[in-house]
Amino acid sequence: MSIPLPSAPKLVRQEGNSGVFEVDGLYPGYGVTIGNGLRRVLLSSLEGAAITQVKIKGANHEFATLSGVLEDVIMILLNIKKLNFKCFSDEPQTISLKIKGERAVKAKDFKLTSEVELMNPEQHIATLTKASADFEIEAKVEKGIGYEPVEKRENEKAEVGSLFIDAIYTPVKRVSMKVENTRVGKRTDFDKLILEIETNGVLTPTEAWNKAADILVHHYNLIAEAFTKVEVKEKEVKKPKESDGQKKIKIEDLNIPDRAKTALLKASVKTVGGLTKKTAKELLDLEGMGEKAMGEVKKELKKMKLTLSERKPKGEA
Repeated sequence: MSIPLPSAPKLVRQEGNSGVFEVDGLYPGYGVTIGNGLRRVLLSSLEGAAITQVKIKGANHEFATLSGVLEDVIMILLNIKKLNFKCFSDEPQTISLKIKGERAVKAKDFKLTSEVELMNPEQHIATLTKASADFEIEAKVEKGIGYEPVEKRENEKAEVGSLFIDAIYTPVKRVSMKVENTRVGKRTDFDKLILEIETNGVLTPTEAWNKAADILVHHYNLIAEAFTKVEVKEKEVKKPKESDGQKKIKIEDLNIPDRAKTALLKASVKTVGGLTKKTAKELLDLEGMGEKAMGEVKKELKKMKLTLSERKPKGEA
């Protein structure tokens, strides 16, 4: 007798960045087992971007105050921690802000790079109370996973005048879990898992659910396959042609930057097969496809033992 599988998960309600999911018909005890795993991964293991270092003109330490600024430096840093970013590059990005005069300073006043997108532009940063106020900030945005306190970066060398801050990378703000009894056939002790996910807008609740489930599946696959590999003599193994199946893989499933995926899909390149028909020059001509993204695309193809086309573009001898 095998343990029965539950019904497929359902998104039963979504409001803004909050979504409620249900998994019905789980074998007794599996509601807590699966729910705890998902909740743990959602809160600790999803990639995001956050400010890790801040340089504020006139502030040598976090306990300083600034002339013409209502908030002290600690309060300004707390406001900066609340900023949510999408980062399309693995390299650190520097953003800056320069404001003069009496006014409220918001996140949208930052000058961003092309690799960074701000998700909450109305977030308050500081209040300038004098016409003579001169407020400048330079901040470093980096990618990371979960939450990283300042203490973890004690060995890193900060730039002169920079202050390290706790980095809240995770795009998930809250996960609540509830398990209820449900009927399956004549039994009333099966579980229904109800999981509510609230994100900061960088990911939708559904995207967060999918990424967390994917992380768990990869780990369990590794565990399941560890002791089931059968040793077969190499001469007895007929290697299938992998390239045919790999070429059917969708662009969305490749481990390449989101910006590169968007550029390819806009150009109607939907599968790996379509990608291998393109030359490097043709890809670089796509809007949003830079040299770094191109490198990631080539690296992903190399893993599958595939390459871009080397044909000469039309019009070239």
